[in-house]
Amino acid sequence: MEACFLSHNSFTKTTDQLIPTIRNGSLPHHKRSSQHLQCRKARIPLPISCCHMSSPSPFGDDDKPTLSSDWRSFRAKLVAGEQLTRHVEEVNDLDTVVDHPPLITIGDKWAHVIHEPENGCLLIATEKLDGVHIFERTVILLLSTGPLGPSGIILNRPSLMSIKETRSTALDVEGTFSNSPLFFGGPLEEGIFLLSPKEGNGGDGVGKSGVFEEVMKGLYYGAKESVGCAAEMVKRNAIGLGDFRFFDGYCGWEKEQLRDEIRAGYWTVAACSPSVVGLGSVGSIGLWDEVLGLMSRRKVM
Repeated sequence: MEACFLSHNSFTKTTDQLIPTIRNGSLPHHKRSSQHLQCRKARIPLPISCCHMSSPSPFGDDDKPTLSSDWRSFRAKLVAGEQLTRHVEEVNDLDTVVDHPPLITIGDKWAHVIHEPENGCLLIATEKLDGVHIFERTVILLLSTGPLGPSGIILNRPSLMSIKETRSTALDVEGTFSNSPLFFGGPLEEGIFLLSPKEGNGGDGVGKSGVFEEVMKGLYYGAKESVGCAAEMVKRNAIGLGDFRFFDGYCGWEKEQLRDEIRAGYWTVAACSPSVVGLGSVGSIGLWDEVLGLMSRRKVM
């Protein structure tokens, strides 16, 4: 399959030609073809742009309530347990007593289907998008599901050039990232980057800077408004150049549009472990097959 890459100058034209507008909330699913998918022209919700590198608060992170970032793993174990229960019921008589239930493990890499989109989930293109060049066999990481509508970036399109070769200053005002590869993130015009600091290399500073939004444990995103702070942190050796992946463009939907497309069968929604969408997976054309394989594999034993 050919790689898909569009320049900034082609975004507006491509988005207009891709799919006509869905009006009045009417979605005739039985007549709707894949050519009716439409990305909205609205800016992705952006993190704030100031950079605070202060030390942790002595009062315990400003008294803000926290939610354990391991809740996805907990849910994945519940899903694996349900799969195991169904499997046991299928292979054993109803009267059979299982004295020693198998140990449930989910491993470092896992993915499973969920029914509603959420921050940090994946959208996996189905066969209904085959032939739609931009979205065919894509894996999209959903960055936000806020009131403006869901927004995300395509993970599995290879890079064809560096930031310097595009002559774009949106993601590299100071020249810090000029040699970094630029990946195609979607048809809507905006510069986005992912940031995943290596363990013990600025992770606390990234989370406490107030500049970057956490997508899932250890993975953050920013935009052109926060790239200056990112460059500053690189110069301070708080994080490294290899901790970033840059994207030209993003994907976006109207508030209910994505749910309608999911119901129509264009996308499979999945939760996954951070290791599945690590920076090493960005640009991998095999990611679509890998995620589907993880979703179909029983991670119980």
